[in-house]
Amino acid sequence: MRPIVIKNRPIMSEERDRRFKDFETLRSEVRVSERLLKAAHGKKYYIRTYGCQANVRDEETMAGLLAMAGFSKAEDENQADLVIVNTCAVRENAEDKVFGEIGLLKSLKEKRPDMIVAVAGCMIQQAHVVEAIEKKYKSIDLVFGTHNIHELLDMLDEVLATHTRLIDVRSRSEVVPENLPSVRTERFKAFVNIMYGCDKFCTYCIVPYTRGKERSRQSADILKECADLVQAGYQEITLLGQNVNAYGKDLKDGSSFASLLENVAKLGIPRLRFMTSHPWDFSDAMIDVIGQYPNIMPAIHLPVQSGNDLILRNMGRRYTSASYKDLVDKMKAKIPGLALTTDIIVGFPGETEEQFMDTVEMVRYVGYDGCFTFIYSPRVGTPAAKMEDNVTDEEKHRRFSLLLKTVEAEAEKRADAMVGKTVSVLVDGTSKKNDSVLSGYAENGKLIHFQGSEDLVGKIVKVHILESHLYSMMGEIVHD
Repeated sequence: MRPIVIKNRPIMSEERDRRFKDFETLRSEVRVSERLLKAAHGKKYYIRTYGCQANVRDEETMAGLLAMAGFSKAEDENQADLVIVNTCAVRENAEDKVFGEIGLLKSLKEKRPDMIVAVAGCMIQQAHVVEAIEKKYKSIDLVFGTHNIHELLDMLDEVLATHTRLIDVRSRSEVVPENLPSVRTERFKAFVNIMYGCDKFCTYCIVPYTRGKERSRQSADILKECADLVQAGYQEITLLGQNVNAYGKDLKDGSSFASLLENVAKLGIPRLRFMTSHPWDFSDAMIDVIGQYPNIMPAIHLPVQSGNDLILRNMGRRYTSASYKDLVDKMKAKIPGLALTTDIIVGFPGETEEQFMDTVEMVRYVGYDGCFTFIYSPRVGTPAAKMEDNVTDEEKHRRFSLLLKTVEAEAEKRADAMVGKTVSVLVDGTSKKNDSVLSGYAENGKLIHFQGSEDLVGKIVKVHILESHLYSMMGEIVHD
């Protein structure tokens, strides 16, 4: 049995503590040891990513580091000498998928014992997960979390040098790493982190524990990254953060998301998006900037979670249903072509039928273009996990079905209104079933399919909408 080295374990009390010293920007150069350079020569890596856009951006960073060491990318796990499972912790079923993936990798490693298997990401920031991997999944060579991705090459070097299993999961980060390499997953659309972490601590949410304290990047670093992407011909940038609206508050130098958004828009990127927004921090200045710049897309994800004030208070959301509606009204008045999407949790502990119907009413009031609806499931260590989960599964599923029908009825109205209009579409690629069918997204976030040649991929074209299929559209290209 191989020995195990445990450098750090996640400790939730430390993750909850926001009193530690101010973070610093880390600009040191990435170095690759001779041992790792030799070991990586001719070897391939594969990264399996679960979860949100922030996890995708983490994958791009890990891929950049591995490329520096000399690894090349494999098409799947079977071809890889190094496999990294990059995890998500937001939903319970995401954890189930990860453990299933680890089980499959165990049998693969039995056939190829020299293969290195690592597990990383948000799920690893939870103590019970690390304990399970330590005791039950002995085929895992390396376990690391969200706070030390920039040290990936050093950790791999240690695993190779010592032939041990290594666990290094820090409970918090005091640095914002810069100068990291990156391998972008797309050629014309890019994610750009503007901040990390969240300080909101909604009672149901594990993110503040897995991503840590809010830490904003310096605006100069963000603008340089975005300017480089514009220079390289990228057509769309999405600014990322667990709560982008809080950008700059921790810098204490007058920085704000509204000013950053405006400065990125001025760089001339054809399309600019951002996510995710918390209603509490959505300022009037942000609304004005979005309405002023046509290259800032009017598709905004604005999680509401519930339409009832008591449930919102129990969730720790910091706004009321009335203030949320007031924010929506302001946005509709100032942002042409606004398309809103949201998140809603059904069956939060203590939710009554009347309180649930307040959420249904909220959906009808706003008229969302789309909604991610979730049946409540407790996350270990969050305050809501200690609340009495007194809504039956049967009732949760009934409410979920009713909510979904309401969301789709409202979304259908918005989708039907697009038929007969001409929209701008950034072409993502061709259909897997038909090479002559292209797909891409309109400014409002709707998926558009149309006939066209592959040389249009990566370009912004005009498409006339012919049919609505609720969450996607069929159209025909408009030739100039």
